Amino acid sequence: MRIEPSNVLRNKAKAAGATEWLANVQLLVDTLSVEWGFAVDHGFADGTEALVAAVTMTDGSDAVLKLLIPRADMYENHEITVLELANGDGCAALLRADPERRALLLERLGPSLHDLGLPLGQRHEILCATALNFWRPAPDCGLRSGAEKGQWLIDSISALWVELDQPCSQAAVELAIECAHRRIEAHDDRRAVLVHGDVHEWNTLQAGDGFKLIDPDGLITEAEYDLGIIMREDADVLLAADSVVDASWQRARWLADRCNLDPVATWEWGVVERVSTGLLATSLDLQPFGRDMLAVADTLSR
Repeated sequence: MRIEPSNVLRNKAKAAGATEWLANVQLLVDTLSVEWGFAVDHGFADGTEALVAAVTMTDGSDAVLKLLIPRADMYENHEITVLELANGDGCAALLRADPERRALLLERLGPSLHDLGLPLGQRHEILCATALNFWRPAPDCGLRSGAEKGQWLIDSISALWVELDQPCSQAAVELAIECAHRRIEAHDDRRAVLVHGDVHEWNTLQAGDGFKLIDPDGLITEAEYDLGIIMREDADVLLAADSVVDASWQRARWLADRCNLDPVATWEWGVVERVSTGLLATSLDLQPFGRDMLAVADTLSR
């Protein structure tokens, strides 16, 4: 079966200089189907970082094939490292991997939180519980630290804001960079744990009577980073509140209390991720998500 990459995936592959990979990815699927022994059931049209397909193994079991976009950095195979560290606990189990071809065979899970359409409060409960199950010490694993990611986010925000002709206020950018610097300075190896790095409703899938995460970015940093991801999501809910500022702090305190973490660190990571992701979504024309995130950032910066 032929699998068509989504438009977002195509754009990201081209931006990463992976046009050759894009042209030959179907051949890679066909080759792996013989080597690993599976038949493709169907592709997932919403893949943004990898070509993803549901497959059936020759023994009749279900799995998921994931082919990562090649990237010219030392972290391009970090997802395999993260999945090996998690070992199926709080995250989809890794069944097989080929780092050279950036190919993964994963446990197949159920519908996402987004597909289930649960109310916001219940979603936040599940996201926190699932993240708590994922976090663990992982010293000397070679993954990027929160301080390194913080600097990367600063550089990305600064560059994208100019490239996109300033789609949000300068004050929003300055606030995000200020918050990122504070989180960089606060990095402490003694507190740092393995975090998922992208905990949201599309990445949280039903697994039996619970949930597991997929598509880990994988960082070694303070656990509040993952809560910052939750903070940036559902921007439309914050915009509909009587006070965006009060609603933002209320969310930060609730998430932090639920996980016994720091609400200030949670709020600050939320600001950084909201601006960074809002700019990225704008560059990929993922609207209204990007526009709403940046609107919240503008309001908070005022």
